[in-house]
Amino acid sequence: MTHSMTGFATLAGALGPHSWSWELRAVNGKGLDLRVRVPDWIPSLEVELRKALAAGIARGNVTLGLRVIREEAGGGLSVNTAQLTTVLDALGQIETAAMDAGVSLAPSKATDIVTMRGVLEQSVPEDDNAALAAALVTQFDSVLRDFNAMRAVEGAALVRVMQSQLDEITVLVAEAADLAQARSAQAAETLKRNLARVMDGVDGIEPERIAAELAMIAVKSDITEEIDRLRAHVDAARTLLAVDGPVGRKLDFLMQEFNREANTLCAKAQSSDLTRVGLALKAVIDQLREQVQNVE
Repeated sequence: MTHSMTGFATLAGALGPHSWSWELRAVNGKGLDLRVRVPDWIPSLEVELRKALAAGIARGNVTLGLRVIREEAGGGLSVNTAQLTTVLDALGQIETAAMDAGVSLAPSKATDIVTMRGVLEQSVPEDDNAALAAALVTQFDSVLRDFNAMRAVEGAALVRVMQSQLDEITVLVAEAADLAQARSAQAAETLKRNLARVMDGVDGIEPERIAAELAMIAVKSDITEEIDRLRAHVDAARTLLAVDGPVGRKLDFLMQEFNREANTLCAKAQSSDLTRVGLALKAVIDQLREQVQNVE
């Protein structure tokens, strides 16, 4: 299946006090360029995400963003028994010393004791970042799957457009072949008449020299090879579009070969009709090349 290099996907999730949102997007690129922005306090997350991206995407400028929010929640209250024992011992010593000195103290209340530093503590729950990382890596499979599904839909649309353009090229190549055949017969008659006039006024020209010149003229005007190569390139392009996997680089190279043959055909045209077809070929090939730039 052919994929487009452009794509977009978002997804949200939550685990315990944490909630998050993903955003994955990509645009055209010559190779695979990954930009990953994730919280650095989550262990090994970026490494795992880069591995998943490299395995699921072959080409394009890819940007992955992850935003994680932690809900602030107060922990429970607990008594620090060690500190409480220390405080009670100190209160006992104070009361004993006061009695020995004949000083009367008011009875201690529990509310007074709990307000003393360190007796009552508020516990803060510890985050399990490893579990959070595992949940994020697991969910990212869905993000990447949605992303590639969108790229596949766009890729299918690209294939339909490119197949239509290949159909246009096929029609133009067939027209060029017919024009070349008609031109060949006409050119041969014209060449014979011109050669007869030359031969009437020139003596001593070697037949071998004449044959060589005629052969060179024929080679310079013959577009049979260009027609054959263009047809082969169309077949190769259709084969690549049916491949399940990245084919953008190969198609891009094939576009160069298409252009080379179309340019040569125009150079050898020697007729307005054939030149017209050659220019039309170049225009469709250029449109096809623009679509190929989007293929992974």
